[in-house]
Amino acid sequence: MIVIEDLNKVYSTGVSEVKALNAVNLTINSGEFLSIMGPSGSGKSTLMNILGCLDIPTSGRYCLDGEDVSKLSVVQRSELRNKKLGFVFQGFNLLHKMTALENVELPLVYAHLKGTQRRQLATRALELVGLTDRVHHIPTQLSGGQQQRVAIARAIVSNPKVILADEPTGNLDTQTGSEILEMFRKLNHDRGITLILVTHDPDIAAHTNRRILVRDGCVQTDETVDLKNNC
Repeated sequence: MIVIEDLNKVYSTGVSEVKALNAVNLTINSGEFLSIMGPSGSGKSTLMNILGCLDIPTSGRYCLDGEDVSKLSVVQRSELRNKKLGFVFQGFNLLHKMTALENVELPLVYAHLKGTQRRQLATRALELVGLTDRVHHIPTQLSGGQQQRVAIARAIVSNPKVILADEPTGNLDTQTGSEILEMFRKLNHDRGITLILVTHDPDIAAHTNRRILVRDGCVQTDETVDLKNNC
């Protein structure tokens, strides 16, 4: 699903250059549930932005589902992002004047689907995350956990190949965070979506089958764990 070869990302500050990623090589197979871990400044957010087609590498190669993203234009990357990727963020990133249904419909608007089809798909996605009775509520009428469920519904409504979740439980209490992580596991297991959690928290990473540690712009460790035998 994802192949990264000798990936480098350099930021220029005007006076000096900062190497955010340094010769990263990584392969992620379809249907994996993994975490990318690292402290602040490790390069994990830069890596996530590149994986999410939000940024491009300075050098190296990134292929998503057989397509070389490194060679695409801004418009082509946007189209690829809309078709194959879903995003869930710590801050939910919901539009506060829109209902849950309208928020979930947004990716389908950009995909130019007609209104009736958008509403049907968005309603189905909200049902999947257990928010059938909150379809017409705006974010301020929802709890943090419910808002994150809306964000997950928005991420899956376009049937993406990959979901990138950036600190998705950071603004939630422990119990609600555990429920959200279990929802991710169910989406991965039942729908085969490749799920990538980006986090600084080892306890969050412990819910994933594969754990990649990024430090100083490099992949420091990459381990696969059998969760059934790791209780």
